[in-house]
Amino acid sequence: MKAIITTAYGSPEIFKVDNVAKPTAKPNEILVRIHASSVTKADTMMRTGKPYIGRLMIGLTKPKNPIWGTGFAGVIESVGSEVTKFKTGDKVFGENIDTMGTYAEYVTVPENGILAPLPENLSFEEAAGICDGGITSLNFLINLGNIKAGQKVLINGASGALGTAAVQIARHFGAEVTGVCSTTNLSLAKELGANHVIDYTKHDFTSNTNTYDLIYDTVGVRSFRECRDALTEKGVYASPVLGMPLLSDMMVTSVFGKKKAKFSATGALPAKETKRLLQILLNIIEAGKIRGILDRSYPLEQLAEAHEYVDKGHKKGNVVLKPVA
Repeated sequence: MKAIITTAYGSPEIFKVDNVAKPTAKPNEILVRIHASSVTKADTMMRTGKPYIGRLMIGLTKPKNPIWGTGFAGVIESVGSEVTKFKTGDKVFGENIDTMGTYAEYVTVPENGILAPLPENLSFEEAAGICDGGITSLNFLINLGNIKAGQKVLINGASGALGTAAVQIARHFGAEVTGVCSTTNLSLAKELGANHVIDYTKHDFTSNTNTYDLIYDTVGVRSFRECRDALTEKGVYASPVLGMPLLSDMMVTSVFGKKKAKFSATGALPAKETKRLLQILLNIIEAGKIRGILDRSYPLEQLAEAHEYVDKGHKKGNVVLKPVA
């Protein structure tokens, strides 16, 4: 099968197309022919090997797994002898977090992994990207932000993969949502349900008189200290982008003050919790309350171009690979 091999950290040029052995499903696994796989901001950060602390999980001097990629959607080609929940021909989607391998034509996934039947109201391309943004945003909104109906929630980066999911999820839970994005993406944020939008090229939300119960900075470009005055008395600032300033603010606010800075590595959550979040996401999808936003799709061989595009920081929703024409 065709796959993209990664042997080092660096620019998108590190990716090489190769023909490798097609994987075989173990007794507890399924073999999926991938119709679409996601290319995320987390992928591009991982490619650079920075922050260096991340290498403790993915490899100190070079990647432990030669084939990267986690989000996928496709059709089951075969099942292991112990598999009971799925059968050949089923359409599925999910996240293969532990072993990755979705930058390829086929991937094997444990039956008890982050895996679900493909909802009828999602295409393969929409489903491939929705897991990362959906599960991560559910983790931040529910577990860190304790989201409730009537809360005022600000989503910074409302037009990206995390942001488009977060706007829809926050509205589903009854929050009053403010989306922050660029001029060209304001209409998208409104379309997805944002009650208010702020053009960050013209206005600084931290300087407004409005305050928020939760500020979810999906892109990690504003610090807790910058956002502190824009939080309510017991407001929470949360971001999936960890750096020393956020780490320091988390330590300080865990002891002092009512306003809190928070971070969570969603990919490192216990499998049971990730599956719980996936089920919540699935329920929201099937209820028609969230849809996948597809910006661009690339052939598998153009993974480097996909990474270059994501690196620019201007994507709307998700970028996917399509190994199957």
